[in-house]
Amino acid sequence: MRSLLKLGGYCNMVISLLHIVGLFWAKEFFRVTGVAEPMNQLSALHSSLPYLLTGLVAIVFALFGIYAVNEEGGFIKLPFQKNVIYGIAIIYFIRGFGEWIAHAVLHSVNASETLYSSIAIAIGAMYGLGGWYLFNKTKTIRQTKEIRR
Repeated sequence: MRSLLKLGGYCNMVISLLHIVGLFWAKEFFRVTGVAEPMNQLSALHSSLPYLLTGLVAIVFALFGIYAVNEEGGFIKLPFQKNVIYGIAIIYFIRGFGEWIAHAVLHSVNASETLYSSIAIAIGAMYGLGGWYLFNKTKTIRQTKEIRR
């Protein structure tokens, strides 16, 4: 179960990397991901804004990944680890289920958005279940150590 959290972290690392690589073919990348029109509007304000926003999004995905891969405080002690991991799970669930609900209400079905929403729900489940296992196991280990004393 704990490997689910790491898998979710690696998925975020891949998503982050795809955002960075996508910047080399920005127009096509924005079209495929469905954000071409908002990025064109941002570009009207300043030509660098779509690139900066995509870079920021890549950094956020990388941070999400680092929190999951470093789940037991391996190479860095990260603050608020439990809250952040559960928060990431909630963000992914809101993203995934929110898109599904929006499509149902608007009676519009888009295959790529449905796929992206399903991936978001899967990653959210990886974080939620992996985090639950990690933090409940950790609590049980601490309780066992206290009983032995």
